[in-house]
Amino acid sequence: MSTETQPLVAHELPTSQDQELVKGLGLTSSTTLVMGSMIGSGIFIVSADIARQTASPALLIIAWLVTGFMTIVAALSYGELAAMMPRAGGQYVYLRESLGPLWGFLYGWTLFLVIQTGTIAAVGVAFGKFLGVMFPSISSSNWILHLWKVPPIHIGPMVLGNMDVGINTQNILGIILIIALTVINVFGVKTGAMVQNIFTIAKVAALLGLVGLGLIVARNPEAVAANFHNFWANTGAGAAFPSVGMTGMLGVFVIVAVAQVGSLFSADAWNNVTFTAGEVKNPSRNLPLSLALGAGTVIGLYIACNFVYLCVLPLMGDPHGTTVIARGIQYATEDRVATAVMQVIFGAAGATIMAIAILISSFGCNNGLILAGARVYYAMAKDGLFFKSAGRLHPKYKTPTWSLAVQCVWTCILCISGSYGQLLDYIIFAVLVFYILTIIGLFVLRRTQPNAVRPYRAIGYPVLPAIYIVMALFIDVVLLRYKPQYTWPGLIIVLCGIPVYYLWSRREKVPA
Repeated sequence: MSTETQPLVAHELPTSQDQELVKGLGLTSSTTLVMGSMIGSGIFIVSADIARQTASPALLIIAWLVTGFMTIVAALSYGELAAMMPRAGGQYVYLRESLGPLWGFLYGWTLFLVIQTGTIAAVGVAFGKFLGVMFPSISSSNWILHLWKVPPIHIGPMVLGNMDVGINTQNILGIILIIALTVINVFGVKTGAMVQNIFTIAKVAALLGLVGLGLIVARNPEAVAANFHNFWANTGAGAAFPSVGMTGMLGVFVIVAVAQVGSLFSADAWNNVTFTAGEVKNPSRNLPLSLALGAGTVIGLYIACNFVYLCVLPLMGDPHGTTVIARGIQYATEDRVATAVMQVIFGAAGATIMAIAILISSFGCNNGLILAGARVYYAMAKDGLFFKSAGRLHPKYKTPTWSLAVQCVWTCILCISGSYGQLLDYIIFAVLVFYILTIIGLFVLRRTQPNAVRPYRAIGYPVLPAIYIVMALFIDVVLLRYKPQYTWPGLIIVLCGIPVYYLWSRREKVPA
């Protein structure tokens, strides 16, 4: 049969991007990329907000368990797509091949505009914030060049603006970090992977140290009694949640969905390894394995950390308390729960020790995000859906230099604008939408390409992926109802990509 009439499976078609890129990531580097991209500063702080919303030790743990279940199921599902289509761009490619170029573009558009760059900006500025624990002159209020105070703009339930634009000693350090890591990643994927390996090992060791010290050395009998003797508090028929105006078991489901925004964000970015699939050795084996191993290990550490918090600090606290014990998990100073635990163990030096751990974590996290994100824009450029220059590789190091540069410039603008904090509030809704669409794409490809080579098949298909879709849809619907100020802006950002896609695709012939 001639090639004109024989149907070809998209992932079997040779592409220049797969031939140009250097296969420099083995199983270890792929796994540390998953873990390093996931572990940022979220695990050290978001439990305070979850505790305030749930007012229950059991619901704090359940929120993390549900996040863990969803993350691992999604990672196992993505493993099939990654082994089937080991292309640079990862999730962008899966959406393009299963649902069409528009959906792939909308994901890449949102990733560039908000998801990846906003996260890199936030982690970079967090690096400066925690360095300020040791050097007080590094502060968001210590301005080098203050350009403008944007007033709050109220649009229905949304509040936009209300941010300071300019350069201060905190965000300038974030910008320096972002530029430095971008330059490092120009010098080959192996160089970026080496940095990733070193810092991921260091921050996993820091988390293991926190878990070991908390469970063995710093167990607080009063906190253990308060938290575990009343472990199921506020979970029965009489449970009340004023923030969503609901009581009873329905209220329990809704409040866990709302409270999960923090834990889902802290566990996000596990999919970044798929962006680098074109540079992974033996991808049909290493991509599914790295997704499962990396996501599973991090989720295990996260849940263990939350048990440590409950063993050292009482969940319920007083916002006006004068000690870390009195403030509890709910009202840990600036939500820094892990810092409060370290202060119980090491006294005043605990804050410095934890700041150093978070600095290591932030550095490694941003390296992974910068390395991976540029590969998506590179793949989009190859399809004619991004700046053409982003599709060029460095002649010597074979890295997407221009894609790294464009990502760096936009991220630094977000740092200066002060808007990254609001953008991060908006993205978890959009992130879940694209996870849902990608896993729907798994079902679509099983139907439209039944004979495609699948070196790995998603464990639990179709039941587990279907459960994920239902759970993620429930969370998104709840967030639309109870957190409209965070969800509608994210949806609007995604929808704004539709006219951009049609304008861009008219300039270049987009592959069907």
